[in-house]
Amino acid sequence: MDLDVMTEPASWGAVQQLARDIESAHFAGLVLTEMRQPPWLSVVAAHQAAPTLQLSTGIAVAFPRSPMIMAQTAWELADATGGRFRLGIGSQVRASIERRYGSEFAPPVARLRDYVEAVRACWAAFRGEHPLAHDGPYYQLNLLPPVARPRRHDHEDLRIDIAAVNHAMVRAAGEVADGIHVHPLHSAHYLHRRLVPALEEGAGRAGRSVADVDLLIPVVVAPGDTPEERAPLVEFARGQIAFYGSTRNYAFQFDDLGFPGTSARLNERFKAGDLAGMSAAITDEMLEHFAIVCPWDEVASRLQARYAGIATRLIAYTAAESIRRDPSSLPRWSEVAQELKNRF
Repeated sequence: MDLDVMTEPASWGAVQQLARDIESAHFAGLVLTEMRQPPWLSVVAAHQAAPTLQLSTGIAVAFPRSPMIMAQTAWELADATGGRFRLGIGSQVRASIERRYGSEFAPPVARLRDYVEAVRACWAAFRGEHPLAHDGPYYQLNLLPPVARPRRHDHEDLRIDIAAVNHAMVRAAGEVADGIHVHPLHSAHYLHRRLVPALEEGAGRAGRSVADVDLLIPVVVAPGDTPEERAPLVEFARGQIAFYGSTRNYAFQFDDLGFPGTSARLNERFKAGDLAGMSAAITDEMLEHFAIVCPWDEVASRLQARYAGIATRLIAYTAAESIRRDPSSLPRWSEVAQELKNRF
């Protein structure tokens, strides 16, 4: 099992230093999120510094970009990285799409399904398989003169993954995507009782199997050989879980586990600006479901126990933060990455 690192885009120097560090530590890849800035230049910077890493976006925001622009960008990055780039996209949330990007959002599931198919149509046209002719409910693309067709290269078999949480989006991913970027806020219960059944349903509709869809799963890990050593990452984990949990659409993640009303309480504290109160609302019992808190020498076995047989790739959600806080943790992460690769 390969272990990747997730981080947000930053300055080229910072991204390149992290890429070099994790490449030397036997991590397999780097996943770039999109929040403060687009991920594309950070992908290029990372590849220049660490050319053996697999690189992906986890995720790039789809709707503000036309499918053609997304297809062209991914096509170029696949060439620039020697085939080591994988496109991950997502719908984001309504408020961001409409009020931050000024783009259309609804209906997100049907729109994203059409978007994926439009991107694939662009790639097929780039490969010369047929003229560009996508006539979907939200995107119509039918003009690609030879002068506008991207240059061909040796890495044209691109893969596209989508972020999916709720039943309808997971089902859509099963129908049209190569993989799913699982949300960092997840439990084993969610994976087995909600995500996999919805994936089976969607894949079945398209005549596919669950094995045809990769599951790329970010894991919140707070390792350390003493409670004091674990404490900074434990608090970081509580904060991230609280932030994600304050989204009302994710309330079921808590409700399913016997913590009803948690999301509503987190949302109230978020609106009040009470970040400390949000973190404090994430109890140790909740943390046990959404994170792995343990000594260093137990991390690989705990990851194996929770994700073997379900994950295609694991993504260390907290590793970049851990290395930033304590550079001496890098060799310990290296041990985890190597043990995971040997275990499963």
